[in-house]
Amino acid sequence: MSEYIKIKQGLDLKLSGEAAKSVIALPVAEIFAIKPKDFVGLTPKLLVKAGANVAAGTPVFFDKNDESILFCSPVSGEIIEIVRGEKRVILEIKILADREIKYVSSTPSNPDQLSRNEIIEKLLKSGCWPFIRQRPYGTIANPKDKPKAIFISAFDTNPLAPDYDFILSAEETNFQIGINALKKLTTGKIHLNIKANSTSAPVFTQAQNVQINTISGPHPAGNVGVQIHHIDPINKGEVVWHINPQDVIIIGKLFNQGIFDASRTVAVTGAQLEKPQYYKTIVGTNIKNILADAVLKKGDNRIISGSVLSGSQIPVDGFLGFYDAQITVILEGNEYEFMGWLAPGFNKFSVSRTFFSWLSPNKKYNLNTNLHGEERPFVMTGQYEKVFPMDIYPVQLLKSILIEDIELMEKLGIYEVAEEDFALCELICTSKIKSQEIIRHGLDMVRKEFS
Repeated sequence: MSEYIKIKQGLDLKLSGEAAKSVIALPVAEIFAIKPKDFVGLTPKLLVKAGANVAAGTPVFFDKNDESILFCSPVSGEIIEIVRGEKRVILEIKILADREIKYVSSTPSNPDQLSRNEIIEKLLKSGCWPFIRQRPYGTIANPKDKPKAIFISAFDTNPLAPDYDFILSAEETNFQIGINALKKLTTGKIHLNIKANSTSAPVFTQAQNVQINTISGPHPAGNVGVQIHHIDPINKGEVVWHINPQDVIIIGKLFNQGIFDASRTVAVTGAQLEKPQYYKTIVGTNIKNILADAVLKKGDNRIISGSVLSGSQIPVDGFLGFYDAQITVILEGNEYEFMGWLAPGFNKFSVSRTFFSWLSPNKKYNLNTNLHGEERPFVMTGQYEKVFPMDIYPVQLLKSILIEDIELMEKLGIYEVAEEDFALCELICTSKIKSQEIIRHGLDMVRKEFS
């Protein structure tokens, strides 16, 4: 039976620079990269060397902790560089792409006619498995686990987030095939969550083998962690898997066409772009040509792979993150502001009534990265609870991580959260606490303790 969930706590951060509803397909970028740091808890082991030729779907490295999980090239071409950091940690595997992509092909198959083990094996060998992630810990799903449910959030409430109804409007067939494959992986339900008070695309509303739930409310209503908490909460020892709607399409194409087609439509957004736009591209693409087409404005810009709340900063010639369907460009906030927060202003955004943003709730803002202060004592203010829509004490959980008390973390709900669930807490925090980093530290601590 479908459920209706109303989220009350939260905040919709309205920014300038929304992507226009049309898709541009640029020529394939010259260089692509796979970044092991995109995968939490991964220790990569290379399968190729610089100079090797690969096709789209050729394994490039695997996880030392589970050799069955392969990470494959999204394009065909030549491995031109293995970028390493301190202690020879692998940062990027760069690929010089062919003009025309060649694929590692396999026999198309109907997931309805395959066993669970056969589907898992096909996903592992093709490179599609890393698209499936799990709670707790926010890591790649363990293929040996049996999740009690699988969640798909069909909408994103982050600032300037991509519109999945628009992106996937013509992908009903591949989406349904992907769902049919995922259904074999759990004895529980697949929860497909759509946004209330909106006209969702038939690709979602007519999907079979899923329970369609309706969610209303401000951000973070679109976060899968919030949805899991309200629909099927995680207890100690339980596992829930989740996957992005566009990645369901990639899995559908694997079974429908027999290829690893890592195509992705990306919303390129932000006030520092002349032409915010959707672009048809491929996972791991170099973003330089995309930003040139969207016309990057002059200034000291911050380019983010993902949303402004939880994305990763990348250079102008950097690469799209493995899980990201958004690029955001805003101004750096490294200039000094006279009188700081004491100066009045009608173009300043404030969650409290410090400024006048509460008088214009629909106004869009051009915000920068200025923190307006440095880290201060972490005190109880009641702010976090206004934007954190889980039955969890967020401040107490963060403090239990800071003192590294694992038993207390468990009692306070560490298994249900991930970094993105605390992004709003970090945004509004007057103490300037890096909540997302703290949450990741806590999750890593618990995962290592019980692994």
